[in-house]
Amino acid sequence: MADGHTITIEQGDRPVRVVRGDLVLAESRRPLVLRETGCPVRYYIPAEDVRLDLLTPSETHTVCPFKGTASYWSLPDAPDLVWSYPEPKDGVAQIKDHLCFYDVEVQEETRAVS
Repeated sequence: MADGHTITIEQGDRPVRVVRGDLVLAESRRPLVLRETGCPVRYYIPAEDVRLDLLTPSETHTVCPFKGTASYWSLPDAPDLVWSYPEPKDGVAQIKDHLCFYDVEVQEETRAVS
């Protein structure tokens, strides 16, 4: 990527649960772990593993020069809490059909999964 900016994406090796307050927003055994220069580690979760029934599409869209144009979803008390890249750039194509969360607790399961 340009000017020393790097993005790496790998298949997570532990299940994750996304929790906001008492609400479980997502649970997945197959998150993608995205590391980007200057950003915190982010978990991109397959859409099938996200409680989309709790989220409302937002009018917000942002553009990342490295990932593409993001679309957002909200909870009633948390605007633009969740985003995804419906048409990600080639270098990050794996994140298509995955969602990521702002300001929520993402718990990695530490117990063995059978």
